[in-house]
Amino acid sequence: MEEKNHPDFESIRPYEDHEIQTVFNRLRNEASFVRLIGYLYPDTNPQEFLDRLSHITTIRQFQEEVISAYVLKVLDRTTNGVSVEGLDKLNSDKAYLFISNHRDIVLDPAILNILLYQNGSNTTEIAIGDNLLIYPWITELVKLNRTFIVKRNLPVKQMMESSRLLSQYIRYTLTVNGHSIWIAQREGRSKDGNDRTQVSLLKMLNISGERSVVENFKELNIVPVSISYEFDPCDYLKAKEFQLKRDNPDYQKTKEDDLMHMSTGLRGRKGRVHFAFGTPLQTELNVIDALTVKNDQFSTLAELIDRQVHQNYKLWPSNYIAWDIYNSSTEYASCYTPEEKAQFLEYIEDHINRTPDMDRDFIFSSLMEMYANPVENKRSYNN
Repeated sequence: MEEKNHPDFESIRPYEDHEIQTVFNRLRNEASFVRLIGYLYPDTNPQEFLDRLSHITTIRQFQEEVISAYVLKVLDRTTNGVSVEGLDKLNSDKAYLFISNHRDIVLDPAILNILLYQNGSNTTEIAIGDNLLIYPWITELVKLNRTFIVKRNLPVKQMMESSRLLSQYIRYTLTVNGHSIWIAQREGRSKDGNDRTQVSLLKMLNISGERSVVENFKELNIVPVSISYEFDPCDYLKAKEFQLKRDNPDYQKTKEDDLMHMSTGLRGRKGRVHFAFGTPLQTELNVIDALTVKNDQFSTLAELIDRQVHQNYKLWPSNYIAWDIYNSSTEYASCYTPEEKAQFLEYIEDHINRTPDMDRDFIFSSLMEMYANPVENKRSYNN
């Protein structure tokens, strides 16, 4: 299908093939981008890398030769393997709206795109909040990687206009351009491991629809996705943020904090990683038709997405160990070995030691809750 872009989308859309070299020329003159190349590719001369970019002519080529190549190296160094299930339920010729839980700023959509590409599907467009576009070169880079911009923290009137535009862009991309999209189920990552779809996200998606709520969402072809990391490299940073907010309700992360999270997520140890693609939400949406209150329709849809995210979530020994510790229980003792428990607690101890000035008991409890919550959510469907 020929790709088209509505002129209204200029402020948020990703770059297209014909814009690549213009963007590369701008990046060549960004000193911080050249330094980034040295950081990401320490064995490569930055000038040689820039020369390689001059031969890239398509976004797909950039994703394969630069983005995916780097992410695969990260996964090789920092994980014990990535597994996937559920792709056999999807049609590689169809466009889907992948709504997933969210753990890592950079890697969640990057790994998803690699899995789709390896399965013979096209890569998705990725939603990213403009709060993460700390430097101009980050904006340039993500827009080269088929990323569109979600504007945050606007005044109320502008936020309504921005939400409408975003909703129109997503529906247009799925139905006219035939491109799949990845978006997190909530603004920002779930820092406590309790994955819940924000109703406000669903309301935004519905704005651009012209029919009933059910028909509007059937048109979007939603597929819930569960992302499970055995270890979250940023867990101690998230726990630290909880304490800072506990001690100062007005605490806000800085741009430097966001950069630290991105860097830590890329470099830190993750153990095993699992992606589970759910089944497209189509016939299940009919239950919404019987509801007469719109808010009930949206909250029921959120529950339908959450059900798949929770049930398909791959639980690791770390999750079961944390649940038992957090609940002073041995209920899941058969799900892990004494060696796995010792390894997990050693890992936790190492991460607590990275926050030397914090409330040690609070950080430990926060980390246990973070890893235990996926177990708690899965249990709720078995009772």
